[in-house]
Amino acid sequence: MSKPRTEVFAGTDELVTAAAEHFVEIVTRAQAERGSASVVLTGGSTGIALLDKVRRSPGKVDFAQLDVFWGDERFVPAGDPERNELQARQALLDHVPVDPARVHATATSDGEYPDPVEAAAEYSAAVHAHLAEHGAFDLHLLGMGGEGHVNSLFPHTDAVAEKHELVVAVTDSPKPPAVRITLTLPAVALTRHVVLVVSGGAKADAVAAAVFGASAVDIPAAGAQGSASTTWLLDEAAAAKLPKP
Repeated sequence: MSKPRTEVFAGTDELVTAAAEHFVEIVTRAQAERGSASVVLTGGSTGIALLDKVRRSPGKVDFAQLDVFWGDERFVPAGDPERNELQARQALLDHVPVDPARVHATATSDGEYPDPVEAAAEYSAAVHAHLAEHGAFDLHLLGMGGEGHVNSLFPHTDAVAEKHELVVAVTDSPKPPAVRITLTLPAVALTRHVVLVVSGGAKADAVAAAVFGASAVDIPAAGAQGSASTTWLLDEAAAAKLPKP
């Protein structure tokens, strides 16, 4: 696994711009090297803002040769505004020429797989099929909660302690909605480049703990590491507890 590195920006606008630039750079480099690329998206205000920024400044991304996954999803009905998929489509995917067959969303609670465990298994099959063909995800974008959670992996839960499965159902999330589908830390590890995008002073303690090697059970973000690179993009408030350069 790669050693984490940090980049600090004055505010949220600069942070989002930098995250979008990382997205474009990693995807275009992967496409130049291997013909296609894969990304795992995150939700949240910052995660969606960076997708909107990518739409406005897409660089040389070939969206037709891009596989899209999500790190986690709220297990709610189709069309629910809480779905990360819907927000990502509104911000980026509905505006670029992605191949619908290469957009891998999780099942909805009112769809073919109303049992979240079955929905997780169906998503896991798509993840395994992609990794069998391509070996790894190219980019996994992550936000982080104030207690250090990433995807729907919360401290001291079965999901964050999972060692083998790549996708699990969460039925008791401490952050509503309670039922979710999430990639696990073993899935994150099967990523070349992990980029965590974090803003706000309320997250500064968790950022410092993660960067300095806390247990992933205590601070799940500490276990989010890519095989080639792990980059923390932070605003000054989120970086407040890190040593000054």
